[in-house]
Order: sequence, then structure tokens, then C-alpha cells
Amino acid sequence: MRIGTRESKLALWQAQKVQSHIFNQDIESQLVTISSDGDVDLSTPLYQLGIQGIFTKTLDAALLQNKIDVAVHSYKDVPTVLAKGLHIAAVLERGNVHDVFVPGNAPYNFNDVCVIATSSMRRKAQWLYKYKHHTTDNIRGNVTTRLQKLKQSNWAGAIFAKAGLERLNLLPQNAMELNWMLPAPAQGAVVIICRENDEKTKALCDRFTHWQTAVCTHLERQLLNKLNAGCSLPVGALAEIDAENLIRLKANITAPDGSVKVDSGGQCSIFEVDKLATECAQKMLGAGGEKILNSLNRY
Repeated sequence: MRIGTRESKLALWQAQKVQSHIFNQDIESQLVTISSDGDVDLSTPLYQLGIQGIFTKTLDAALLQNKIDVAVHSYKDVPTVLAKGLHIAAVLERGNVHDVFVPGNAPYNFNDVCVIATSSMRRKAQWLYKYKHHTTDNIRGNVTTRLQKLKQSNWAGAIFAKAGLERLNLLPQNAMELNWMLPAPAQGAVVIICRENDEKTKALCDRFTHWQTAVCTHLERQLLNKLNAGCSLPVGALAEIDAENLIRLKANITAPDGSVKVDSGGQCSIFEVDKLATECAQKMLGAGGEKILNSLNRY
């Protein structure tokens, strides 16, 4: 089985995780590395690139051209509507969902004026909503590159996904988990994509799916879909399953300058996630979220 992956250390970690599952089924596999547009342009903020699936479309094209058998992605990077002919084959058990603040070299005090590095509009928006006197700066590149840029800068710190740092054993001891910041829909989850007509691969990969992660990430991504918002826009969402198999959802849309935040949420059974996604999306759009998203159409 040919496993398509980006070339970054984190992407390779994810692909090797999938490879280990396949190995346990006594099937030979090989990794096929492919560069994405998001890996080539490391200076433009993601939301300004204006491309859905900036980190996924090259791999998906290779999949449709039968150059690989599966593509492995960070689920948060995958558009909510897949390209025709593709299928979600498996969703692996989720890692940590939260973002973390990694301090820079210089002393800082959040009560003072600070510069925070992030290339994510969602992170920028939620940070500026909480710390209105701060400013942000763009930072791009893989995890290792961004950590190096942080060391060489005068930023107070930078924001990272905790799961990525943990998977690469790069989480600094002084990193602060941002429990108040809602993550991107499906953050921390790894997804396997295959061709829709590849029944053998679909059956194989289905064995790897972690159903709780699959249900929660489906709800978060359905919310994003109902908002008609891309994965680079300032939408946060987190769904969690409790002991009674009820799903609780928290969501928000935040203006990029941090001036306005619209919250929503609710709970439902695991069989009503699409209904809850629609209800929460409509509430947020009607409460000011539509105005925020419409102002970002140029992105």
C-alpha cells in the first residue's frame, strides 16, 4: 500500500502511525512524500493564500491519479467537502485538542503590550479578543522551523497546536495550555483518505477508526460546513462525548481584530450531530457571525 504524505516531520509522524496500523494487518506499505502548496510558500499568511485545502489538494490529486493508495492528513486541514471520487477511510484517535503558548526568549508580561506570533486567523482573533492591547505577527513553516524562528525573534511568544509538539517530543516545559481558546474543528485528529471506489482499502482502514473521535470531528466539521467557512477562517469548535454518550459542543466565530466574538453550543445524542451543527451555525450567523464571515470573503 502506497501511503501519501507531506514531507514535514509531523506529517511523517502521522503517516508512520498509519503505516504501523497497516503493518499490524500483515500488509506491506511504503511512504510516498509529496510537497504541498502550503509547504512551498512559507511567507504568506494562510488565510491570504485563498486556496481551500492548501495542505491537502496535492496529495488528493495524487490519490485520484492512482499514484498513491491513501493520503494521510491532519484532519483540521481537510476541506469539509471532499473532491469528487474521494472518501474518508478512517479517523484515528485524537491527540490533545488544545493550543499552547510557547514563550520567546525575552521577558514578557501579558498586562503590557506584547507581540504574539501566529499564522492562524482563528488564533489571532481569539487572542486579540482576550488581550486587546496586544498585536500579532505572522509565522509560517513546519513546527521545527517555527520554534527556531521564535528563538531568533523578539516576540513574547508564539501559539502552537499542543498535539503536534507532543508528537515530535518538542513541547517546551514552559509552554502554557490555552484552555480558553477553542481549537480549529478536528484539531488533533489524523484522517486517512482513499478513493471512493477502492472497497478493499476502505474495508481495511475502517478497522482503524476511533468512533468517538470520528463522531466529534464530524460534528465540528459539519458546523464549519453549515457556516460555509473554510478551515483558515476564525471559527473555533470543540465537541466532546461524556460518560452517557451525549455530545457537548462549544463553538465561536471571532472577528480577526478581536473586536467581536459570537459563541454558541449545545448537546445532543450521537445520532443528532447534524441537527446540532445546523442549529449552532444558524444561531451564530444570526447573532453577528454572518457579518464577520462576509467581511472575510476576499480571503
